[in-house]
This record gives sequence, C-alpha cells and structure tokens, in this order.
Amino acid sequence: MRIDANRLDFKELNERIHKELKRGAKSITLSNVNGQRYIGCGLKGDVKITVEGVPGNDLAAFMDGPEITVAANAQDAVGNTMNSGKVVVHGSAGDVIGYAMRGGTIFIRGDVGYRVGIHMKSYEKNVPVIVVGGRAGDFFGEYMAGGMQILLGLGDNGKPVVGEWVGTGMHGGVIYIRGKVADWQLGKEVKAYPADEKDMKEITPYLKEFCKLFGLKLGVILSEKFTKLAPHSHRPYGKLYSY
Repeated sequence: MRIDANRLDFKELNERIHKELKRGAKSITLSNVNGQRYIGCGLKGDVKITVEGVPGNDLAAFMDGPEITVAANAQDAVGNTMNSGKVVVHGSAGDVIGYAMRGGTIFIRGDVGYRVGIHMKSYEKNVPVIVVGGRAGDFFGEYMAGGMQILLGLGDNGKPVVGEWVGTGMHGGVIYIRGKVADWQLGKEVKAYPADEKDMKEITPYLKEFCKLFGLKLGVILSEKFTKLAPHSHRPYGKLYSY
C-alpha cells in the first residue's frame, strides 16, 4: 500500500494511514513526506511503515508495536513515550529522541541532537534501547531512569563523539560510548568505566542488528573499546528534597 504525502497536511496524512490500517493494510509506504508530524503516533500491532522523505516531529510517539523505517533524516522527538516497536532512521535525527521512551528500539545511522534519551525508563522486561551511529550533542542521557543508549561515533570529522553534561541527573539505565569520554564532559551523577566482557555481551546483539540494518561490518565497530557510563546513585537529588 502506498500513500503520496505530497501537499497533504499532517492531519490528512495520518487520517489516511489510520483509514488504510482499518481496512487491513499491514505495510504502508509513504512517499514525498516533507515534515508532516505525528506519523505512527499511537499505532499498535504488527504494522510496517516506510517513510520516503523527512518526517516531522514526534514520529512514532506513543507507538506500541509497529516498525517504521525512514529512508532519510528525521526531525525532533522520534519515539516520544514509545512503548514498543522499532524505528530505523537511515540519516540523522534531531533533539530529544526517545523522550520518556518506555520500550522498543530506535536505530539511527547518523548524528543526533541534544537531550537524546531524556527521561528514558524501563519496567520489568520492557527495556528501551537507542543506538546512534554518529555523534550526539549535549545532555545525552539526561535524567535517564532506565534503558540503554549506545553511541558509536562513526566517521572522522574531528569532533567529539558526544557533547557536554552527559548523563546529568541520570539515576538508572546505562550508556555505552565507543571510545573515550573526558571527565569534563560528564554530569556529576555518572561515572565512567571500561566496558567489560559482560557489558560487551549485552550490547553485541544490538550492534549486530545495527550493522545488518545499515550494511556495516561488526569488526569495524568492535575495533575500538567502549566506555560504560552508569549512575553512582539512584537518588542523585535526594539530599536536596529530604531532611
């Protein structure tokens, strides 16, 4: 099933998507997408959506199960409060990716902006995962309460893999960064450790999937060691609000 998004308002486009899903469509390709917001918002079930073009903010927000593949870049708030499913972005993406994400996976081939993974959380077996192939801006993993983020920093443009204030306010979950991170880049709530054998065993399945999705070689990614960032307290601000 194909829907031409050219000249369609975001509301019209999303109404068309829901209409076709009600008719029984399981796979939809959206062509000529140009900034339309809320694509895949609140969708449930075994559905695949391919986006040809650049989707607007809140792609896959509150999504619970479907798979969305973006052939180009994506804007802000991909996977906002996402429950389950998968998002694959073959380009770069904007700020606040995975905001309050509660489950599922997001794979981004290129770079991301600021505050990626902010307020991510996990519950029982629901563990959200974000894998970024490029670089990230400031406040990566801010206020994380659960889940996992993997930042690979692929490509050589002379810039740091990640910005400043990494893990500020983080009190749960884990961040893995390929390469080293300087102490001055970290928020005071996290500590850096060399990723050990157990850590690598945990992240390798996601690295394999990343390589399969984007046609990369696992050996190249594993040629550099990873740094693990974890919170040193589950109540980083406890002394500020208790007596």
